[in-house]
Amino acid sequence: MISVTLGRTGLKVNKNGFGALPIQRISKEEAAKLLRKAYAGGINLFDTARGYSDSEEKIGYALSEARNQIIITTKTTSTKVEGFWKDLETSLSLLKTDYIDVYQFHNYNYCPKPGDGTGMYEAMLEAKKQGKIRFIGITAHRIGVAREIAESNLYDTLQFPFSYLSSEDEKNLVNRCKTNNIGFIAMKALSGGLITNSAAAYAFMAQYENTVPIWGVQREKELDEFISYIECPPALTSDIKEIIENDRLQMTGEFCRGCGYCMPCPAEIEINTCARMSLLIRRMPSSGFLEEKGQLRMRKIEDCLQCGKCKEKCPYSLDTPKLLLKNYEDYKRILAGEVIV
Repeated sequence: MISVTLGRTGLKVNKNGFGALPIQRISKEEAAKLLRKAYAGGINLFDTARGYSDSEEKIGYALSEARNQIIITTKTTSTKVEGFWKDLETSLSLLKTDYIDVYQFHNYNYCPKPGDGTGMYEAMLEAKKQGKIRFIGITAHRIGVAREIAESNLYDTLQFPFSYLSSEDEKNLVNRCKTNNIGFIAMKALSGGLITNSAAAYAFMAQYENTVPIWGVQREKELDEFISYIECPPALTSDIKEIIENDRLQMTGEFCRGCGYCMPCPAEIEINTCARMSLLIRRMPSSGFLEEKGQLRMRKIEDCLQCGKCKEKCPYSLDTPKLLLKNYEDYKRILAGEVIV
């Protein structure tokens, strides 16, 4: 079993974290079954957020009796002090607990600091003083903001997208967090579903001893894979290295990670699917994407208003309208039989 110490927090967690965003898509009982199986299998970190609809409620329902044996990380998107306290109290109630292990600012586009005029960091300090949170964390998608967080010495943990498709800058960020004793929580370790070999993803992560990946789990068979790695962790063999290199070659350059921060679209385009359709259709069973429902989804790109809002909101600075058109043209060629996938 591989464990990770989350930096200065001293919290020891299994190398597998449970990402609880997807359980909002399944029933309460289905979610409880997954959560309890994860805990019984050795997973002890459960990451959720106030913004994940009923995810917190499901964790509270399933795991309240094991509260002292698990680590809970949750988040607030509020940028106002009043909203911060409202979110925190709601999370505590739904999770059936009187404390949060790591409370995180959720995808801020800046690094909250004491005295910055927002009062947000001071609210974190007060919540910690009251015993309602144990440690202060933050999540980010922008590398510049993440670097500032890593250097600020204000945060106990940083949650940031990280996978074997990550750039050298992102790898340097992980190493910087290790140097500064900041726990690094890796979201999107499967790059939004583009990485389809979980063993390769795990083996890559195993190189970073300060990093805990949180896997988004919705199905029992997915959970079974990650639980199996607790006793038999995949090694970075030559075969797995080849898989990683091939994937990197395929996905070099600009591609949509599917984070969804560009949504909603005023033209009702499902941007976080359509902007990466070329990759999805080549890496997964393609039939579902090519059926009538998939065609209707892609045809919505024709309704694009060229408003540029998606481009402005993209944390990866992608030219999203251009990416949508590129994927649509490729999709039409596939439908016409001009391209074989």
